[in-house]
Amino acid sequence: MNYLGHLYLSGNDTELMQANLYGDFIKGSDLSDLDPAIEKGIRLHRAIDHFIDHHQVIHELLPLLRTELPKVAGIAIDIYFDHLLAKNWLTFHPQPLTDYLTIVYKQLNTNDQRYSSDYLVFLQRLVQHQWINHYPTLDAIDRMSKNISSQLSFPNQLVNGKSVFLMHEKVISDAFFEYMRSANEHFLTEKLRILS
Repeated sequence: MNYLGHLYLSGNDTELMQANLYGDFIKGSDLSDLDPAIEKGIRLHRAIDHFIDHHQVIHELLPLLRTELPKVAGIAIDIYFDHLLAKNWLTFHPQPLTDYLTIVYKQLNTNDQRYSSDYLVFLQRLVQHQWINHYPTLDAIDRMSKNISSQLSFPNQLVNGKSVFLMHEKVISDAFFEYMRSANEHFLTEKLRILS
């Protein structure tokens, strides 16, 4: 999942959310030099990525999407699932998405020097441009797909992400709801283990 999925699965702990999002900026397995709170967030981030990468519905969905999106089907799923989470937010969270994000944006610490400068710049842009607020729209799928496509170091068809989503929307949506059901169950207990 992309940013919204990682925020959601962090619960309502903003410090954990911020550390979780940092997972995309940290490589390697040795996290011993990091603040313990940040280390927990990165471990949660990696657990979420591992869970979705190995989930049965993802393994069933990938071959379908690889026909139109070779090499980038997994990236497309992250985009699609964040869109569907935003679109169906009230199914999973009692607070309207815009209210939830307003609180998150206010509480993210974009000056926390425990984090790298490139990550803090990312957070500042995330807050300033309120990227996640646009996720419920199809335009967001289009913009994210084209943006990520341009950043990849190899030729790819991710620019067609929106049209592929519309082509397979029912199958993708069914996979998303099945994934969310099991992810909510899994991380109710797994999160406690990771954070202990």
